[in-house]
Amino acid sequence: MKSVRRKVDPVSLELARHLFGSVVEAMGQVLMRSAFSPNIKERRDYSCALFDSQGRAVALGDHMPVHLGSMPATVARVLESLPPRGGEMVAINDPFAGGTHLPDITLVAPYPRWSDRPRFYLANRAHHSDVGGAYPGSMAPGAQEIYQEGIVLPPVRLVRKGKPDPDLLRLFLANVRTPGEREADLRAQIAANLAGAHRLEEMDHRIGKSKLSIWASAQVDYALRIVRTYLREIPDGRYVAEEFLEGDGLTEDSIRLRVSIRVRKGRVTVDFTGTDPMSRGNINAVESITRSAVYFAFRCLVQEEIPYNDGCFRPLDIRIPCGTILSARRPAAVAGGNVETSQRVVDVVLAALREALPDRIPAQSCGTMTNVTLGGRDPRSGAAFTYYETVGGGMGASAFGPGLSGVHTAMTNSQNTPVEALEQAYPLRVTRYALRRGSGGKGRHAGGEGILREIGVLSETEAALLTDRHLRPPQGTRGGGPGKTGQAWKIVGRSVRRLGSKVRFSLSPGQSVRIATPGGGGWGKPRRTVP
Repeated sequence: MKSVRRKVDPVSLELARHLFGSVVEAMGQVLMRSAFSPNIKERRDYSCALFDSQGRAVALGDHMPVHLGSMPATVARVLESLPPRGGEMVAINDPFAGGTHLPDITLVAPYPRWSDRPRFYLANRAHHSDVGGAYPGSMAPGAQEIYQEGIVLPPVRLVRKGKPDPDLLRLFLANVRTPGEREADLRAQIAANLAGAHRLEEMDHRIGKSKLSIWASAQVDYALRIVRTYLREIPDGRYVAEEFLEGDGLTEDSIRLRVSIRVRKGRVTVDFTGTDPMSRGNINAVESITRSAVYFAFRCLVQEEIPYNDGCFRPLDIRIPCGTILSARRPAAVAGGNVETSQRVVDVVLAALREALPDRIPAQSCGTMTNVTLGGRDPRSGAAFTYYETVGGGMGASAFGPGLSGVHTAMTNSQNTPVEALEQAYPLRVTRYALRRGSGGKGRHAGGEGILREIGVLSETEAALLTDRHLRPPQGTRGGGPGKTGQAWKIVGRSVRRLGSKVRFSLSPGQSVRIATPGGGGWGKPRRTVP
């Protein structure tokens, strides 16, 4: 690595950061603009990344943290078992092979496109709003095995000789509720990898192949040095915290997450010993998800722009006992581990770090992605539909100011689905959409407000909520107050029935579901007002 540093001057290093970043940004733009489903093109539930020939992440896009931190494990498994060669792209969604949950399908392609000895690999991951399984949307609570959550794709060649494999495509589409939408989104993922390859070709011609490889290694080395510098700012010591999930969709028993962080001269060990065993329900997380959440929490400590790549991950020694809720074994159901348990991992890691860095760690944000799934038959066409989205909440306040309102936080970086897009695509009507005033925690800096969102249905619909923070509110810090907990209701005429945080239910035409998401915690004691 020392020889690499000598060859790359600071100006070239910064230029390389932007160039490699432009590759994954171009991929993301093509995926967003080419996709068919609102979940990808409107909510932007996707991520793109660039890897070197050894499978090290060179550039991870500013997309979904829960995807990006786990994607290196996925690419490593692909390169180990079925490395894509010239003209091929490999698809995978198996959570126990480095994936996240089944709706997240990853597509890996070599660069150069037709080479059997790739210099880089391009990868993108997109959340498909249905991949089969027992319930529409493949996300509903109640599943007890992964086989109930949808079709499992080990590493398979989706593209051969530059074209989608028709047999594999037919097999996949025969196992989902919305085959037309799924095929269109898969083709958008193929297009995204092609866009990344085109951008790399331009860089090869302008900069040179050998220099590009040197720059890629230098980027990883640079990120590693910066992260190590920031880790040395954490005081030596042992920092412990606990957090809880509110049931697994089958019982309401609390599930404990426990972390111990040991710091000694910049060397950090994150140990989850003491965390509860894996659950019967579907909130189990695989190891790659837990690692992704830890990476995100520590990346938040870095207060300057650096390349997000493999170098950011190396300094952390992460220990996750196998068989716990944070390192589940096959065939555990895992759909909620990606979206809800990952949020709580961020909370517990930051809670432990708050003891070491009290002024740098903000109050807790909403702490849930608030997953909403609706599925049925569209009376306009007679075709099946599946609608999935996550609803934003309040961001925790910090020493720097109040928390933002109505945003996605921590492991999700998606957007709220626009009302117009939702109503055009599905037999649904948004009857209420507003900030949830008064839900943010009080403090010198107030927590952000949650969201009120009410969705009515125009046909018989199966619905599901997969959320958390209905019982334990996001906590404030430095004397700030907690945010309000989340709530949900089923609305039938004038009847309003309270719903749990993880529940399946049915809706008939004219009925609706109302969701109130948590607010963020406040920071600091409120200033006294002079009467």
